[in-house]
Amino acid sequence: MSKKIPMRQCVGCGEMKNKKELLRVIRTAEDAILLDGTGKKNGRGAYLCPNKECLKKAVKTKGLERSLKTAVPKEIVEDLTKEMEQIAAR
Repeated sequence: MSKKIPMRQCVGCGEMKNKKELLRVIRTAEDAILLDGTGKKNGRGAYLCPNKECLKKAVKTKGLERSLKTAVPKEIVEDLTKEMEQIAAR
């Protein structure tokens, strides 16, 4: 019997993908918005494809704000973009 693969929906493009392929963005109890590389940190999570287009789409359509149930400042979006570039470079 095969193991069930956890699927998550990207808040940018809306595609369902394997949880391991997506990046998790979380809002912590202190209202900090971080990129969760491990996928195990506590907090309200939203999933994104690891590319800038999905991040841009999620910001434009307010998908990220809806999922995290908070406003996402421009500085945070810039930080997430930089972190994504670093992950993509690996």
